[in-house]
Amino acid sequence: MKLMKSLLAATAILALAAGAAQAKQLVFCSEASPAHFDPGPTTGGNDFDASAHTMYDGLAAFVPGSTDVEPGLAESWEVSPDGLEITFKLRAGVKFHTQPYFTPTRDFNADDVIFSFERQYKEDNPYFAYLANLTWDYYQGMDMPRYVKEIVKVDDLTVKFVLSEPNAPMVANLAMPFGSIVSKEYADQLTAAGTPELLSTQPVGTGPFKFVDYQLDSVIRYAANEEYFGGKPAIDDLIFAITPDQSVRAQKLIAGECDIIPYPAPADVPMLQANENLTVLEQEGLNIGYMSYNVTEAPFDNVKVRKALSMAIDKQAIVDAVYQGAGQVAKNLIPPTMWSYNNTVADDTYDVEGAKALLAEAGVTELTTDLWAMPVSRPYNPNAQRVAEMIQADWAAIGVTANIVTYEWTEYRERGKAEGRKGPFQIGWTGDNGDPDNFFATLFSCSAIGVSNYSFWCNEEFEDLIQKAKVTADPAERTALYEQAQVIFKAEEPALTLAHSKVFVPMNKRVTGFVQSPLGDHVFDNVDVTE
Repeated sequence: MKLMKSLLAATAILALAAGAAQAKQLVFCSEASPAHFDPGPTTGGNDFDASAHTMYDGLAAFVPGSTDVEPGLAESWEVSPDGLEITFKLRAGVKFHTQPYFTPTRDFNADDVIFSFERQYKEDNPYFAYLANLTWDYYQGMDMPRYVKEIVKVDDLTVKFVLSEPNAPMVANLAMPFGSIVSKEYADQLTAAGTPELLSTQPVGTGPFKFVDYQLDSVIRYAANEEYFGGKPAIDDLIFAITPDQSVRAQKLIAGECDIIPYPAPADVPMLQANENLTVLEQEGLNIGYMSYNVTEAPFDNVKVRKALSMAIDKQAIVDAVYQGAGQVAKNLIPPTMWSYNNTVADDTYDVEGAKALLAEAGVTELTTDLWAMPVSRPYNPNAQRVAEMIQADWAAIGVTANIVTYEWTEYRERGKAEGRKGPFQIGWTGDNGDPDNFFATLFSCSAIGVSNYSFWCNEEFEDLIQKAKVTADPAERTALYEQAQVIFKAEEPALTLAHSKVFVPMNKRVTGFVQSPLGDHVFDNVDVTE
């Protein structure tokens, strides 16, 4: 019955979308509803697909299918010899979207750039806290306030970032979704009207697609931006049909009701690959599935307890059962395809008796804890509920009782970063820019506590290494520092590193021009469909 209702709903979506005669449309069956449409404070891949990758642009962008950086809203940039100034030359003539709720009176300029970033760190900016419980997770978690001293308007088409110290990955960081540029003119209009919150629900960007409407938890509609500086997309109507269930997504793809789906269940991949009407793209993921221990909570504040719990988990059995040939056990935070990966690090050995002995040594008996399981499938963890059940069984073997808890995806992440959270927390990461800093600093720096550091772990030696790695542009020096950081991470065990996965993108063969991204993005501005 659930599948039939979903299929009928998808059919209705397609029928509604066919209103414009002969218009080309593409249906992407997204895996989750977006928190909202402001890419600055959001953190989920589904949020970025629904906002940054459709409706917005950054100063820089990633070359499709690559982690290399290319011009975006900035046509060029120059780094000063001392690495303390990055000057961006902006594109002229870029248009913001015209909408029923906003008509721009000027083109994109330096004021929009400065506003888009200042709102993320200046507490007196009217948009710093314009939504309830708003946090700027990326800007704060990546330590941007430490490095960005000021942003200077040189003229309408020139902006200078002045840094407090050199930062090797800065331009790549600015190409990430949190660096999306929003309209200051539109924001000022909303402020004057007393409705600043509409910035997140009635979006205005410069991107390849314009917002049409959103039916909560059901469908998002976009229309091609005919004035896009990169050229009008071939797709006239882009539709996100929100479909959380992996198997339902696969069935809708087979039935022709979706053109592209993300994150198929590993068990469904062979079936999809065998379908003559489909193409299944695949690549090794730039990702990590892990489980954070809250190191401020007893007994998880004891490294012996953390090590014991990790040793009790049969990671290979989990990878075999859940990833089904599409994953590998992770011993480090970064995947083996990323530069600076330290292959000499020894993983914790699965050892039930050794785990019992460590717990006894730590004086821990009859431990009961919550165990958090994500409610959605992600490339780095296709079935967190099943993973939690297997960990629950493994821990039972050493006398530890785990109670599995979960929440809706957005609420899950918010609760997970709350001070005093009880129990180990399943989460994961897909790299945003191809730089190790995006894993080490974003996920486990001291400044990321309460943001994206779900372990609440602040280790001085680890912190010193990753901060030194940011300020040098020498790849060999950076590699050596990150290799040392991986040794400390494994010794301290703030998190169980579970798996790195392959990522699959199944699509109808009528889709052309879609390029699979190592960063996990789903981008449609160069996509077409054959009739």
